[in-house]
Amino acid sequence: MYDDEVVIIGAGICGLATALALHKKGIKSVVMERSETLRNGSGTAVGIRPNGWRALDQLGVAEILRHTAIPFQSLFDIFFLDYQHSFIDCLLRYHNAGEARCLRRKDVIDALYAALPPSMVKFGCQLESIKLDPDTRKPVLRFIDGTSIIPKAIIGCDGSKSIVADFLNLKPTKMFPICAVRGLTNYPNGHSFGHEFTSFKKDDTLVGRVPVDNNMIYWFCTTPDIPKDERLWKNPEAVRQYTLKLLTTHPQEIQQMAEKADLNSVSITHLRYRAQWDLLMGTFSSGTVTVAGDAMHVMGPFLGQGASAALEDAVVLARNMGQMGLTRVEIGKALDRFVRERKMRVARLSLQAYLTGMMLGGSSRVEKVMWFVLLSVLFPNPKSHMDYDCGDL
Repeated sequence: MYDDEVVIIGAGICGLATALALHKKGIKSVVMERSETLRNGSGTAVGIRPNGWRALDQLGVAEILRHTAIPFQSLFDIFFLDYQHSFIDCLLRYHNAGEARCLRRKDVIDALYAALPPSMVKFGCQLESIKLDPDTRKPVLRFIDGTSIIPKAIIGCDGSKSIVADFLNLKPTKMFPICAVRGLTNYPNGHSFGHEFTSFKKDDTLVGRVPVDNNMIYWFCTTPDIPKDERLWKNPEAVRQYTLKLLTTHPQEIQQMAEKADLNSVSITHLRYRAQWDLLMGTFSSGTVTVAGDAMHVMGPFLGQGASAALEDAVVLARNMGQMGLTRVEIGKALDRFVRERKMRVARLSLQAYLTGMMLGGSSRVEKVMWFVLLSVLFPNPKSHMDYDCGDL
């Protein structure tokens, strides 16, 4: 049925962006999504930095999305020094953020999906395995409903637990010693937080707050205290109560942020990453199969670059495929070029995010200082990751 097409596994941000980029290059593709509907009802928000907006401009949806969120012009880091639970001192630092906005994940998914031709995304298609055909040595996609196809190319955009990544024998992702709670809070009469991305650091807890628009904010809370009860992870109200306990010594406005959150948006995650040495040494393409987005380079959220890096992947991948033909050999060469072009970029991003996460999750002051020094030496300009330009489509 789709044997003459490029098949993309997963209709998340990366999968839809890749399909749109290929469509703009005149390359026919189909997106196979395991869910029965578009996955725009879950998740909270994603930060899009200047490099991400360059990619969205190439995809043709940037102007639509710019109307869904306000830009934040500055970042504030506030360090609370707590003496007997009295906030008597704090340190405030200012950074110029460039063009940056926090978008609801739903808005990004909807904009990308709306830009695609009808019926390009096939729902209820859960991939079971990928195996090589014994006669042709071509990869065969097998789905749980019993169907199988041999497409022109396979692009795995199926997240950190990617079946396509398993086919490529990529090493398993690793876990940070940190978990993160995320949520959206709506203020019907408007909030008073301005256009700033503000982070509050106190003890081992980091809280971030960024406006989506004049009424809604996205917030997150990270802590090295990882809940052992797995039932907590699936119960939004339990997650909210857990978060409120973490924030008992924080200012009232921060506690209210979690207390008034939309329960449908509240989630907790044990943060994962793909090791930098695995990114440099891993084989991310084999013949006509490759991976992109989190399936390739899941990283900690500490730079706010996960979504932007996935959008870059889509542009670079489609550009390389557009420059080559669509024979089996030419597709293989295009995918190899894509991987070579992306490896160093995502390895640097992942390393910077890793060092930042380890500094936040360090178990002692000495350990935190060690990670901070290493981060400062390797990345003297901590904002350089936003200057990257993935180029024209």
